[in-house]
Amino acid sequence: MESDGGAAGEAGALSPAEVYERLFAEYGAQGWWPADSPFEVMVGAVLVQGTAWANVERAIANLRDAGALSPRAVREMDAARLEALVKPSGFFRVKARRLRALCEFLGERFADDLDAMAREPAEALRREILGVNGVGEETADDILLYALGVPVFVIDAYTRRALGRLGTLDPNARYADLQRALHAALPRDAALFNEYHALIVRHAVERCRKRAPLCAGCPLSDGCRYGRGMG
Repeated sequence: MESDGGAAGEAGALSPAEVYERLFAEYGAQGWWPADSPFEVMVGAVLVQGTAWANVERAIANLRDAGALSPRAVREMDAARLEALVKPSGFFRVKARRLRALCEFLGERFADDLDAMAREPAEALRREILGVNGVGEETADDILLYALGVPVFVIDAYTRRALGRLGTLDPNARYADLQRALHAALPRDAALFNEYHALIVRHAVERCRKRAPLCAGCPLSDGCRYGRGMG
């Protein structure tokens, strides 16, 4: 088995599979990612960085109302107009540039054919997406998993917080090492990774908050070192 680079958690901590089972029993299926098309997922993945999803929804609604939810429409739009449409998502100038760069990549590399994109070998495709200006690992994996159905586990701040507090993973480990540890511990299945990440996000928002987490009644409390006053 490939080394996880030291990302695995503490001895005796809840396993990733146990965490998933408990979260699913508590919250049920989440039905992620909320979008009407694979391209809309990609737009959301770019715009969600550093902001709440409600702000992204407003920006996407602006793009939809403007008839701009296609790669071509984004590429052809005046920069100032695009910035105005995505403004609700915050950092709008940077995000408009990143969204345009992604759309230029989709056009030049795949002629906007997202089905053809999904047929590319996953590892090579991930490297290409990471080569797009402003696209980092989390955004690339959001695109791969939620837009294209590639089985990659998305590592975000919620994942680090929730699984780190449990002792299941080392929250300070590198992105690649955390992802490798989860891939080694779970079946490599896109539907599972989709649901698991969505459950972690819900749990982190509702209970495992950054400040003042609601530990009483938490479905993971008996296996959580943070909840036992050890965090």
